[in-house]
Amino acid sequence: MKAWFKSVSLNSSNGSTVVNIFLVVLLLCSCEPNVELPPSDPDNGGLFLPGGFEALTVTDSLGKTRHIAVNGNGDIYAQLMFADDGEGTIALRDRDGDGKADSIVRFGDYPDEGKSATGITLHDGYLYVSSRKMVYRNRLNEGELVPSGKTEIVLTDKDPKVDTNWHTTKPLAFDEQGNMYVPFGAASDACQDMEKYGPVGIPGGHGLDPCPELETHAGIWRFPADRLGLTQADGKKYATGIRSIVGMEWNPKDNNLYAVGNGIDNFHTVFPDLFTQWQAAVLPSETLMKVAEGTDYGWPYAYYDQIQGKNVLQPGYGGDGKKVGRASEFDNPVIGFPGHWAPMDVMFYHGDQFPERYNKGAFVALHGSTDRAPYPQAGYIICFVPFDDKGKATGEYEVFADGFARVDTVANTSDAVYRPMGLSTGPDGSLYVSESNHGRIWRIMYKGDRTDFGKDQLVSMEKRKTTQTYIKTPDEKKDILQKGDTYAGRILYDTYCAACHQGDGKGDNNRFPPLYGSEWVAGDENRLIDIVLNGRNGDITVVGKTYNGLMPRNDHLDDHAIASILTYTRKRFGNGASPVSASTVAEIRTKTANKK
Repeated sequence: MKAWFKSVSLNSSNGSTVVNIFLVVLLLCSCEPNVELPPSDPDNGGLFLPGGFEALTVTDSLGKTRHIAVNGNGDIYAQLMFADDGEGTIALRDRDGDGKADSIVRFGDYPDEGKSATGITLHDGYLYVSSRKMVYRNRLNEGELVPSGKTEIVLTDKDPKVDTNWHTTKPLAFDEQGNMYVPFGAASDACQDMEKYGPVGIPGGHGLDPCPELETHAGIWRFPADRLGLTQADGKKYATGIRSIVGMEWNPKDNNLYAVGNGIDNFHTVFPDLFTQWQAAVLPSETLMKVAEGTDYGWPYAYYDQIQGKNVLQPGYGGDGKKVGRASEFDNPVIGFPGHWAPMDVMFYHGDQFPERYNKGAFVALHGSTDRAPYPQAGYIICFVPFDDKGKATGEYEVFADGFARVDTVANTSDAVYRPMGLSTGPDGSLYVSESNHGRIWRIMYKGDRTDFGKDQLVSMEKRKTTQTYIKTPDEKKDILQKGDTYAGRILYDTYCAACHQGDGKGDNNRFPPLYGSEWVAGDENRLIDIVLNGRNGDITVVGKTYNGLMPRNDHLDDHAIASILTYTRKRFGNGASPVSASTVAEIRTKTANKK
C-alpha cells in the first residue's frame, strides 16, 4: 500500500487534484487483495501444496537456519543455529521485486547467540534475538536493513547449567498489554536424577517426585516488555508442566498465548516391559497448547496420548500406558500430533491473500523425528490446524505443505533433505518458511480464487496422510525398518557398556579393551553380535594389546536393542563401519542357541 501511494502524484499536469486524489484512494482501497505477486518456481520450490497455492525459493544455502521474522517492508531476518564469529543473524532484502533475496547481510554482536540460537522476532520497532542464555534487541529504524543502533540486553538466564540444557530455548511472544513471555525448558527427559543417570535416565528408571525442575523450569514466565536487564527472578511464572517449547505466538483474535511443545522420548528403551517399539514410535503426543495463566500441562507426571485422546500417567511415575491417576488433573492440548514429530513453530495467519478459512486456525512447522526407530522417522511437513467459528480447534490437522524430506522413507533423520523450522507472514499475506539443514527459505502464495476454495483443493493433500511413510501411522509389522538406531544405541550403551568400555569407548587400559578404532568392532559383524549375545572369556588382542576380562552375556536384550548398541559403536569411536540390522541379530541368536 505504501509503494502505491508513493507512485501517484497529487499534482497532475492539468491541475485536476480532485481526480488524482480519487485515484489514490481507489488504489489504496483495492491494492491489498490484488497485490501483484512474483512468479513462482516451475516446481514450486519442490513443495506440494493445496490447489491454487504456489511457491518460490527466496534463498538457498544460508547454513543451518532456525526461525525467521518478516518486517512490514518485506525484509526477512533469519537466525543461524551456530555462528562461531558471533554474526549469527542474517538480513535479506528483495530489491527488484522478483521474490528472490538479492541483498543478504550477516550481522550481530550477540556472542552467545552464535553458540545456540533459539528465537527471533520483531516487536514494537525492535528486532529481538535470543539464545539459550540471553535475549537481545536492536532498534530497527525505518528503511534500515541492518540495525545501526547498539545492542541491548533484555534478559539473562543465570542458571549455571543453562549451556548444557538444550531444551531451554527462548522463543518470545508479546501480548497487547505490554507483556513478554519467555519459556524455560526442562533439562531432563522426564525428571530423572541427572546427577546419577544423566538427562535420559536408565532402563526402568523413575522420575523424581516431586520434580525439582518445576520450580524454575518446564514452564513459561511473564515479564514487562519495556524493561532491560531482566533475569528470571524479575518475571512471574505464567504456566507450568511443559517440557520444551520451541515456538510461541500471541493470538490477538482470542487474546491468548499459544505454544508448541516437544514431548518425552525413549518409552521402549527405558521401559521395554511396558511399551512396545511401535508404541514408543507413535507416543507420546507432541502438542499445540493454548496457554492461559495458571495452565499446567502435566510434565513430568503425565503425557497426552493422541490415540486415546486423553492425558495418562507417565511410566516413570507408575503409568503403564492406560492408567490415568493424577493425569486427570492436567490441561488438555488444542491438538495432539503423533509422537516425535517435533513441532518447532506456530503461526496464526492475519493476512488477506489466502482463502478466508486460513484466518481460522494455526500453521505449525513440524521439524521431523529422531526417535522412531525401528519405524520410519516422521513429520517434516507444515500443517494447518483448523478452528471453528467459536475459535476452538476442530481436532484435526491438514497437510498444508509437503515435499521437504524429498525421500519416500526417512529411515534416519539425516535422510531428510530439508527440515521445516520457522514461519512468518509477509506484509502482502505470503507465508514464509525456513528450514534447518541447508538454510533454504520458501515464500508460499495463493494465486487462485479466494471465494472458490474448498474440499476439492485439499483432496491431494489429504491423500498424502495415507501414502507418505513420514506422515501416515506406521503398520506395526509391515513398516519395521531393521537397521539399528544410533539414538537408542547411545542410551543403551551408556547403560550396559560404558561402565567397562567407558563413555569415550577407549576402555580402562587394563582389563576391558577399547572399542575406539577396534578391529573387533569394525570387523565381522556376525562375530561381534555373537560376543554381545553370548559373552566372551579369555585373552583377546585389540589394537595391538592383549586383554583378559570377562564380557558378560547380553541375550536378555532384544534384537533391535543389540543392533542399536552395535550400530552406535560401529558408527562412533573412530570406526565408521556399516550398521547392524535386527534381522541379523535374530539369525545369530537362533544359530548360537542351537549350538548350546
